[in-house]
Amino acid sequence: MRTHDDIRALIDVAEALADAAGAVLRPQFRAQIAVENKGAGEAFDPVTEADRAAERAMRAVLADARPQDGIFGEEEAPQKGASGLTWVLDPIDGTRAFISGLPTWGTLIALDDGAGPILGLIDQPFLGERFLGHAGGALYRRGGQERPLTVRGTQDLADATLFSTFPEIGTEEERLGFEAVRDQVRLTRYGTDCYAYALLALGQIDLVVEAGLAPYDIQGPMAVIQAAGGIVTDWRGRPAHHGGRVVAAATPALHNAALACLSKVPDPG
Repeated sequence: MRTHDDIRALIDVAEALADAAGAVLRPQFRAQIAVENKGAGEAFDPVTEADRAAERAMRAVLADARPQDGIFGEEEAPQKGASGLTWVLDPIDGTRAFISGLPTWGTLIALDDGAGPILGLIDQPFLGERFLGHAGGALYRRGGQERPLTVRGTQDLADATLFSTFPEIGTEEERLGFEAVRDQVRLTRYGTDCYAYALLALGQIDLVVEAGLAPYDIQGPMAVIQAAGGIVTDWRGRPAHHGGRVVAAATPALHNAALACLSKVPDPG
């Protein structure tokens, strides 16, 4: 059983990781930087030296502060730990936005105890916004001010705002499942990467539906949304911390309505 002091110490490490990544990323955003494509075939999956340098900076913090913990990051090989805890890191979630000058990317940090994230953080260093969630609650911080994060109470799909990376991501079957939800909501917006999850936790939107996610894409946002009172599962209502197909909802009613559409999509073989 972790004490309040234990959790506070872990939160301090998570914030130090975000600070280290932000110090690397702010000067390189909206600058002329080289872009590589790590996608296969015709797929465009960009990566930059900013991605790699930010993850190196976070790993350096952990080497000093938490050498006993494991690390699972997007840009470097996993590192096993001895503590049973693993830091799950995505230095830039939304590299396409980053290289386009759009501030909807973020740094994602989570701490996984083996059963899922026990704390998570979404950091947007250009805007100076930080979203933090753990078992003790969720908060939003900007410009030296902070306040609790709480999802809003929308109950009906007809009143809901849905965000997603679709239609760029996903198989044809997954797109059809997404569209079944999209066709019932009031408003749909696309391409906001991790910022969509932050807005859900902030009470600005109601649903996020995505597919093809890795653990480092969802664990940080998952912890933030759950701490703010929302729900995050896969498309069958199962735990989502391993990634794959994800639905995040502000309320149980919206979650159930979205699952009614999404659960009809066959599981990948």
